[in-house]
Amino acid sequence: MIGKEATKKIIEHYGATDKDSGSVQVQIAILTERIVNLSGHLKENKRDFSSRRGLLKLIARRKSLLRYLQRKNYEGFTKLVKDLKLKS
Repeated sequence: MIGKEATKKIIEHYGATDKDSGSVQVQIAILTERIVNLSGHLKENKRDFSSRRGLLKLIARRKSLLRYLQRKNYEGFTKLVKDLKLKS
């Protein structure tokens, strides 16, 4: 789980305003941070299958948001993918 400070930094960096926590770019960035943290947890705890299921759900949600962003704002999509170092 990411803390409030990390979430606030992500919102300030990717959001249109300081309180813009609902835009697609911010949601994708927050999901990416959660995925990175959970992946590290699963490297240490290989048999934590419930966390693995949660990780797969987060990845699926991020994937659908990325597809939406690619359809609606391709330039923003390419910038976000490059910034977060994701495969497209």
